Amino acid sequence: MTTTTPAVSPAAPAASPATAARTQRPRRRSTGTVVATSITYAILVVLAIVYIMPFLIQVATSFKTDADATANPVSLIPQVWTTAAYTKLFVNSDFPIWFMNSAIVTVFVTLGRVFFNSLAGYALARLHFRGRGIVFAALVAVMSVPMVVLLIPKFLVINQLGMYDSYTGMILPLLTDAAGVFIMKGFFESIPASVEEQARIDGAGTFRVFWSIVLPMARPALITIIILSFQGSWNELAHFIVSTQDPALTTLTKGVAGLASGQLSQGSQYPLKLAAAAIMTIPVAVLFFIFQRRIMNSSEGAVKE
Repeated sequence: MTTTTPAVSPAAPAASPATAARTQRPRRRSTGTVVATSITYAILVVLAIVYIMPFLIQVATSFKTDADATANPVSLIPQVWTTAAYTKLFVNSDFPIWFMNSAIVTVFVTLGRVFFNSLAGYALARLHFRGRGIVFAALVAVMSVPMVVLLIPKFLVINQLGMYDSYTGMILPLLTDAAGVFIMKGFFESIPASVEEQARIDGAGTFRVFWSIVLPMARPALITIIILSFQGSWNELAHFIVSTQDPALTTLTKGVAGLASGQLSQGSQYPLKLAAAAIMTIPVAVLFFIFQRRIMNSSEGAVKE
């Protein structure tokens, strides 16, 4: 009897340690990639320096004397460090009153815009009523009109309603803005209507659905509105020029503009002006750095169907 021996396939040769090490070792980037990356970072560093340099000069100049600021306007190191400009602002000027007025107006305007822009955006996105398309078209048209064109009509309306030289005249016309309504409408439309159906089945009304269901989901858009509203009302100037004349209602923007025209004393007043400008930028910078990672992301909070 003949015995057949099964053929055994030869075993694959084991990889040498050098070959295995070469396989596991990450590929080195080519020289061209390294050069391109280095050039990109160098350009970004230069741009960052160009953008941040004016702010550094502003802060440094605010601690200089008038003579030093005039002789060395772009120097980052004062020859003599002094806080005379800040002392003069807070002790010998109405700067605290300006700051308080700006804070009051900004807080009320920001809260009002968050609430009313959300209501208007939800109405345009979800409620079906006659003329909704016309309202939205008018909203887009208002966004395209330069604000300077509306200054004289705004003054006439404020004066006719008896709101001139009052907090009401400063705050009420700023409580809504077309851009904020547009942002909220777009975000509400990204939320599926099905998330509201269960609440309606349970008997919730339109406002309850908006307040308890939809608005919490719109947190990214709300944060965007908060940042834009705070920054816009804090830096507003033209509206306050046409709505107030009383020095007791002067805001930071009007006050700092007055300093730039030569209030308080003679001379260049560079340290005084830049000290006021530096303080004015602090609240907006703090708010932005707190919420910079939460600026509107249209995909966050929405429910996919």
